[in-house]
Amino acid sequence: MYAIIRTGGKQAKVHEGDVIDVEHLRAEGEVGFTPLLLVDDAGTVFSQREVLKGAKVVARVMGDSPGPKVEIFKYKSKTGYRRHQGHRQRYTTLEVIRIEAPEGAKRNPSEPKPTEAAASTPAVGEATERAADAPRERASAAKAPADRKKKES
Repeated sequence: MYAIIRTGGKQAKVHEGDVIDVEHLRAEGEVGFTPLLLVDDAGTVFSQREVLKGAKVVARVMGDSPGPKVEIFKYKSKTGYRRHQGHRQRYTTLEVIRIEAPEGAKRNPSEPKPTEAAASTPAVGEATERAADAPRERASAAKAPADRKKKES
């Protein structure tokens, strides 16, 4: 399930557990947003205002942080006109705790996500096949220059 929320004049697509940066909010603790659009786990789209009044996206404020520094420099040649200015936007980091769906939305039970370590390590059979192929590749690469020298002679 995911939702589209509006904050700071921008829109963001959020899932439960997402951590996002939005323009500075003067808030602490939890913040609630009314979604503009909500898609449940069955793929049903909810976008009517009347239906979405019962929906809510709840996020926890994790902190504030400054964004990248933007430098503004105005210059006109041959006149001595130069203006230098800097700006650094403040952002609030939010963690989406839950998405409260409207009536009729279907929610699948959450499945445990595979860990990154388990996804990156190959299966036992794959590792032995790769190890068996490696010496053959090295041997054929080492023989290739010798074969070329014989052909050139």
